[in-house]
Amino acid sequence: MKRILLFLTLVCSLSVAAQTKQTYRFAERDSALYLDVWTPAQPRPDSACVVAVFGGGFVVGERDDKYQTAVAKMLTDRGFVVVSPDYRLGLKDSVMVKRYANLRGLRTLFQWAIDIATEDIAAAVAFVAGHAAEWGVDADRIVLTGCSAGAIAVLQLDYCRANGLPQAAVLPQGWLPAAVVAYSGPVMCKGKPKYKSAPAPTMLMHGMKDKVVAYKRFPPVLRHALYGAATVYRQLRRAGYDCWIVRFEGVGHEVASWLPGSLDLFCGFVDQALAGRHSSLDATMTDSKLTPTKWTTMNVFDIYKQ
Repeated sequence: MKRILLFLTLVCSLSVAAQTKQTYRFAERDSALYLDVWTPAQPRPDSACVVAVFGGGFVVGERDDKYQTAVAKMLTDRGFVVVSPDYRLGLKDSVMVKRYANLRGLRTLFQWAIDIATEDIAAAVAFVAGHAAEWGVDADRIVLTGCSAGAIAVLQLDYCRANGLPQAAVLPQGWLPAAVVAYSGPVMCKGKPKYKSAPAPTMLMHGMKDKVVAYKRFPPVLRHALYGAATVYRQLRRAGYDCWIVRFEGVGHEVASWLPGSLDLFCGFVDQALAGRHSSLDATMTDSKLTPTKWTTMNVFDIYKQ
């Protein structure tokens, strides 16, 4: 009996020690912004960290919602320190979107929402880098990932960093992400994205029927637009930069929340990037567990009809 009780006590203590979470205030905007730091029981030998940014169309989303918590657990189980930050939701008042009757006005509003989110994620990354030693993190091994609006924010951050734009000005001098993994994310810029200095190794996951976050470009009639995964990949490869793209046939914005379904692929790409291996991949795939839902037929305007 004593052995059984000892065994149960040991099991419970191990489960409690599987991961720990601490919350920190990293910036002050209209209100305080916080980030959660999830620490694994058995960290990776390379002290790598993943900054995971939630999605929600810049309207909704929380750093500690069910999806973010699940992602944090999966990644800490793989040994990563995981950071989930707040950022300002510029389109939270969706009435604002309805007031912009033309594409140029809507583009201007989206650019503002993306800019402030990018600034906030840059501040979060700078905070992580400043506390890296305290948290057992190597500041040169910080991976950025995000879904939907979060994917936009991490791609935009690396774009702004590489081009010396002010949204990334708070990042440590000379710092760059170890890798960027974007689930249904584009880059907002005037003309197809170009990089003055090398971007981080980048993996793009996108549904080929995505109309919420365009697979190619939105709006198609404007030069200053959101350039989706298909365009970003083509630009990066033409310039000779490391980039993977996984194009999912038959589905749309469902891919935004597909990190749990592609965890091995995520870790494989990140491991290669952390090891300094140069590689490219252009894959088109289907997955029996990733099937069309309402998110395949919805478009960007449907998000803001409420």
